[in-house]
Amino acid sequence: MKLQMRTRLSTMMFLEYFIWGAWYVTLGTWLSGPLHFTGQQIGLAAGATSVGAILSPFLIGLIADRLFATQKVLALLHLFGAALLLIASVQSSFGIFYALILLYCLCFMPTLALTNSLAFRQMRDPKEEFGAIRVLGSGGWIIAGLLIGTLKLEATSMPMRLAAVASLVMGLYCLTLPSTPPLGSRTDRLSMDNIFPREAIALLKDRAMMIFVIASFFICIPLQFYYAFTNLFLNQVGVQNAAGKMTGGQMSELLCMVLIPWFFRRLGVKYMLIAGMAAWVIRYLFFAFGNVTAGMWMLWGGILLHGICYDFFFVTGQIYIDQKADVGLRAAAQGMITFITYGLGMFVGSWLSGFVVEHYTLQIAQGAVTYEWRSIWLFSAIVSVLVLLFFLFTFSEKERQSRFSIPEETPLDTSLGSNALPQ
Repeated sequence: MKLQMRTRLSTMMFLEYFIWGAWYVTLGTWLSGPLHFTGQQIGLAAGATSVGAILSPFLIGLIADRLFATQKVLALLHLFGAALLLIASVQSSFGIFYALILLYCLCFMPTLALTNSLAFRQMRDPKEEFGAIRVLGSGGWIIAGLLIGTLKLEATSMPMRLAAVASLVMGLYCLTLPSTPPLGSRTDRLSMDNIFPREAIALLKDRAMMIFVIASFFICIPLQFYYAFTNLFLNQVGVQNAAGKMTGGQMSELLCMVLIPWFFRRLGVKYMLIAGMAAWVIRYLFFAFGNVTAGMWMLWGGILLHGICYDFFFVTGQIYIDQKADVGLRAAAQGMITFITYGLGMFVGSWLSGFVVEHYTLQIAQGAVTYEWRSIWLFSAIVSVLVLLFFLFTFSEKERQSRFSIPEETPLDTSLGSNALPQ
């Protein structure tokens, strides 16, 4: 790939994840502070991304794969998204705000898969070329957090407005990207078989794969506690520049990504996955007992464990699925697990996290609200322990790997497999 194309695609990834990192990380802090939304409302708002993840395969399958060029769909979604974010940033009623943010997530979440698929279409060897381009996405997330934290914008609507401006820039920039016409036919009928082929679903008949999918679904429930409430928690316990410090999680993610091959050779699939889930338990215990004085190292530890939490479970899981599925089913299988985890799992997690946080609400003077954070994080740790124990005693990577052949007469649309949502 030429340097010019690499630069154009890297810029696309940077803007894509800058947008997400700008509005999402500090959402709970703004909603809980000036707007005085409840814990349940904050959980629902943060969980709007999971609704987008559930519906995005269908939106992509209908529009991008059959009707319009990818770069044009990306431009339209980001331009419309910019308007939605800007309007949402001036709302004070939860009902209107939630409707707007839900519409926005229906626009944004499909773009995660579309940016990946557009990049893949320009590459000769995605395995070799994609990593160096995708890493700029993590860079965009980090820069957004550092900027918002340094400017002390966390408890304001400015992060959402910053994301709106970045979305506008991204929308216009997408119009300059290489033409990427749809691969599917306009006359093809959209069906569940196109999106999640029966052969991919049949992978769940394998006991080890079924256990992995069940554990992945349930581990995404405590994951939503971290995404929705960590920034609010850090601000309430007195951490300065919490958004900036939270970018340490993405930095550790990049480091762990480099180390995954080394650990994979020594631990294998099962114990890589167990290490990832165990790190989640330790993270929540650190948050439960840490403080800004003598226990600040525990808060830092909880943040920096994000690399192990995410990479050792989700990235290793993606590798595991790639090994289990036949070549023609791999993209569809990745799309299916994303639907189950970032879609269904985090949707349940958004509801439960909001309910738990609301249950542990404390009212203090002058209408300000805080929460019994130790109980909240201990609840998350207990859920993570239960999932860990279930996986530890039921999963075996040594079981025979079933292979599922693809009938030649069955056309598969596997372009949705790029709908993984790395953070």
